[in-house]
Amino acid sequence: MIHYKTSEEVLKIKESADILGKAHGEVAKYVKEGVKTSFLDKIAEEFIRDHGAVPSFKGYNGFPSSLCISVNEVVVHGFPSEYELKDGDIISVDCGVFHQGFHSDSAYTYPIGEVSPSILALLRSTRDSLYLGIEQAKFGNRVGDIGHAIQKFVEAKGYTVVRELVGHGLGRKLHEAPEVPNYGKKGSGPLLKQGMVIAIEPMINLGSRNIVQERDGWTIRTADRKPSAHFEHTVAIFEDRTEVLTTHKYIEEIFKF
Repeated sequence: MIHYKTSEEVLKIKESADILGKAHGEVAKYVKEGVKTSFLDKIAEEFIRDHGAVPSFKGYNGFPSSLCISVNEVVVHGFPSEYELKDGDIISVDCGVFHQGFHSDSAYTYPIGEVSPSILALLRSTRDSLYLGIEQAKFGNRVGDIGHAIQKFVEAKGYTVVRELVGHGLGRKLHEAPEVPNYGKKGSGPLLKQGMVIAIEPMINLGSRNIVQERDGWTIRTADRKPSAHFEHTVAIFEDRTEVLTTHKYIEEIFKF
């Protein structure tokens, strides 16, 4: 069942998303060579709790950390660890915030140091595909219109779309209906209506779309071990507009590529 939000509830999600955006900005200050990914997790959790909120991911179905940190061929759901970032890595930082009874969720993939042109192009294309998906996330369209826009754009560039992992509704729960795939047919899927809040999150691979799950039960990586990129925003659907509730502006004030 899709839970449609009132304007007041959307405002609460936006307030959660404001903390989330600033937490991402705080983490961005430390995304560089030689930094342990566990340190980034510590920075995020401290910032979120200091602002009266709770990390959405920590403890979710047993997940041990506040951030999902996914490096290189890891698509999503990677654990923060003692791994030190290296020149040429890419790192997806996915974070959620629970505040005043509502969740927000967003992700950003960073290049570390000198990244190959082909991988940098993957990151830029994945980021662009997110906004193309958001353009289709409007009142009267359908969920399939979002996925179609993402899929058409990235596949034209030779990339592949992960099929097993999708975006989602969110609100009082971190994951709600509907699922929001990054592939699909125009005019298919649930109708986008006033009060829907969804997370759109393209997960795009440089090589094959096939993925495997590691033995930890969480970490998802590409089967061919080629890099994967991931960007995400939480958006709200209104009759007269679509509002992007999360922000990457605090990241991009510090980190541009």
